Amino acid sequence: MQRTELRSEVEINAPIAHVYGVLTDFARYPEWNPFLTSLSGTLEAGQKLALEMSLPEGQTYLLKPLLTRVTENAELRWRGSFLFPVLLEAEHFFLLSERQASVTRVVQGQNFSGLLLRFAGNSLTLAARGSVYLNQALKKRAESR
Repeated sequence: MQRTELRSEVEINAPIAHVYGVLTDFARYPEWNPFLTSLSGTLEAGQKLALEMSLPEGQTYLLKPLLTRVTENAELRWRGSFLFPVLLEAEHFFLLSERQASVTRVVQGQNFSGLLLRFAGNSLTLAARGSVYLNQALKKRAESR
């Protein structure tokens, strides 16, 4: 089965707890997040989220992924699929680590797999660009408060 991984990272001049707080304040995503423009749901593993993903120069997708991991100040992860996981499955995650006092490293990733992946083409390029935009916006938001 075909697989593709996207990764982007950013260093933010803010304490890890603050960055995690910005990242998990779903209600405020429309104020700052250009890629995940709307996100709602309970911050608890096993819960369904309602997510609006806007690809740069592309279309907007309404998704309902399952929150699979929530580790305070360390990790946020969800997984969703198109019809059936064998057709297309996507996992999105954020890993946070403290580089030094008040400097947080955020690794954002997306893992894709499934039979329909070969037809994704430009959408994967746009998703990668969207992740970079999200990282830049997260950095600006966290450092401005």
